[in-house]
Formats: sequence, C-alpha cells, structure tokens
Amino acid sequence: MSSFVIKPLVDTPAIRDALAELLVETVAAGGSVSFMHPLSLDDARAFWQDSLRAAAQGERIVLGAFDGAALIGAVTLLLKLPPNQPHRAEIAKMMTRVAHRKRGVATALMQAAEQLAVAHGRTLLVLDTAEEDGAAPLYERLGFQLTGLIPDYALKPHGGLTGTLIYWKRIGAAAA
Repeated sequence: MSSFVIKPLVDTPAIRDALAELLVETVAAGGSVSFMHPLSLDDARAFWQDSLRAAAQGERIVLGAFDGAALIGAVTLLLKLPPNQPHRAEIAKMMTRVAHRKRGVATALMQAAEQLAVAHGRTLLVLDTAEEDGAAPLYERLGFQLTGLIPDYALKPHGGLTGTLIYWKRIGAAAA
C-alpha cells in the first residue's frame, strides 16, 4: 500500500489540470459524478475552476490525495447550503484514480472531509451515490445510513439510467 497525503486544494493551473484529468478518467471509467462520457479536458477544467473559486470563497472545500506529486483522489465538502441548514454539509465528487482504488485513498479522503465538517460546526453529513457501480459499500463501512433509493435518478456516463442511493451520518457532537 502506497502512502499518500491529504490536503485542501487551491486553484493553480497544475491543480486544475490534475483535477480535470482525474474527472475525465473517472467519467470514462463509468463514475457517476454528474458528467457524460466523453468529457473534454476543457469542460473538466472549467468545472474545477468554478469549484475552486467557490472553495476560495469558503463555500466548499476540495480535498486532494497525493502520492508524491501525483493527485490520486479528490472529494468535495459542500458547506454553503440554504439558511435553514447551517448544521449540515454535503459530500460530492468522491473520485479515486483507477490504478489507486482499493488502497484506502477514498476512506482517508472521507475521514478528512468529516473532520473538516466537524471543525466547521457541522453535525450532519449527507451524500448520494449511484445505485449501480457506486460507492455504497464504502459509505456504509464509514457509518453512513441509507435513507432510500430514487429510481432512474440520473444518466450513467455511458448512457442508460441509474438510481441514486441517499445516505446521511451524524457527526461531531450529534454523533455522541
């Protein structure tokens, strides 16, 4: 198992390019992360530029997992939610390079995101994942509770519909 470092990401051309490559690879491999295959690097860069701009404004945190200088995974913690939901955060865009899967990268990213959510005063985390080929086993191992399934929620990257599974987890003081 290789060692890796988790850290918050800021917008630089190199980070944007690395995130874009990760997103394109994830979509090409069938990852249901809001995009269709084929996804262009330019479109992926534009997405990450907007996402990292929101991070710079404190609306979210984009975490990266690095093996040396190589970005091998990422997850986004959404913090800016409606005024009646200041107690919760949402997990989005959980991605790991195909060659680095099953090595603990996603678990480490999720644990870091949860710690940051607690540090930002959040007591509830929510997320969704594709019914087919999603990360449900990972989220359940990390203590997330399944709320339910919404059938035919989104298109899979290569076409066809998939349902989405909705999960939640109490964190911080609420978990005690």
